[in-house]
Amino acid sequence: MQGDKSRMETITNSLKSEPKEIQISEYTYDLPDQRIAKHPLENRDLSKLLVFKGGEIKESVFCQLSEEIDRGTKMVFNNTKVIQARLIFHKETGARIEIFCLEPINPADYSLAFQAKGQSSWKCIIGNLRKWKSGVLKMPFFVDGQEFCLQAERINQLDGAQEVQFSWNHPELCFSDVLEQTGKIPIPPYLNRDTEASDLLRYQTVYSKYEGSVAAPTAGLHFTENVFAKLDSRGVQREELTLHVGAGTFKPVKAAQIGDHEMHTEHIQVSKESLKSIGSSIGKIVAVGTTSVRTLESLYWMGVKILSNKNNPALLEQWEAYQLPKQYDLKESFDAICDYMDERELTLFNAATQIIIAPGYDFKVISGLVTNFHQPQSTLLLLISALVGDKWRKIYKYAMENDFRFLSYGDSSLLMKE
Repeated sequence: MQGDKSRMETITNSLKSEPKEIQISEYTYDLPDQRIAKHPLENRDLSKLLVFKGGEIKESVFCQLSEEIDRGTKMVFNNTKVIQARLIFHKETGARIEIFCLEPINPADYSLAFQAKGQSSWKCIIGNLRKWKSGVLKMPFFVDGQEFCLQAERINQLDGAQEVQFSWNHPELCFSDVLEQTGKIPIPPYLNRDTEASDLLRYQTVYSKYEGSVAAPTAGLHFTENVFAKLDSRGVQREELTLHVGAGTFKPVKAAQIGDHEMHTEHIQVSKESLKSIGSSIGKIVAVGTTSVRTLESLYWMGVKILSNKNNPALLEQWEAYQLPKQYDLKESFDAICDYMDERELTLFNAATQIIIAPGYDFKVISGLVTNFHQPQSTLLLLISALVGDKWRKIYKYAMENDFRFLSYGDSSLLMKE
């Protein structure tokens, strides 16, 4: 009992302290390997659904999600599409070299990079790098029975990564086509298995549109046309935006204090129409997935940067959200972005964020979240705690005791802000 009391006092003090001083060791739980879902269910929308509202927990099935969402709610989805970002090359010596494409460098724009013909350079992580000191790697592939070749050459060392120049000799294929011919879907490392044919379909949301992610926005994997029809009939509105999920989403927090953990950069794209729609829905927004949360909350602070005449409004650094003025409402902020776009004749707002959402964060956009169950000592678990407070322990304890499946292919939850 004394140990439990001491632990709870530590947690309480952590919550009262500055977010940068939070100890990641306080945000953990026991996750046995057998509780990690290694494969998806046969039917997407038959996963279990934990509902947390008003401090209470109940259990449902995902196909009944519409019954838990209030009429007039606006649900916001991340329509990014997972690319086949893992490329397996073999040197003439037989050494296996794995290249994991993270983000484009030249062209730097995602859509242009995927449309590029002949060559494209990317920031990559290299597996077995010590075996690839120099030279060009080659991988044959076939189109309509004719053999072509994808080549990879290291051209620059980056911080924790490599710049790789890809080139191919098919005159009509763009890089997106080449990846489809040669790449593999990068399923999460904690699944401890090879990519299977079914992952091409199931590690992708049914509403995915814009290529660029190396990890799925997994909260969206449960949605089906049946679920959408029920939401529509209940008067729940839908809006979409894009955040390309990077490999950093799997990056473990190794620092004892959150202030010493560096968040990865994620790339946002949203239309003016979506901004206006979301900005008019104060207090009625449920985000689908933590990626949608990070996008929405980042956009709010980018609008604040415009209103406050701050530099680089399309870039939100890791801790900026905790330092910017808080007097603006959602509509004012999103209207500011729309005005910014009008002045520059932009139809899409392209931005980048490193936001970290941890206990002590003041949510400005969302009132609820649909999400899966996340890894211990992860920044995603910190985000959940920021939303529901220390009740996350009660939620995860219930999920563990009631046979919920965890992580990317696992079950789902609807969490409403405390």
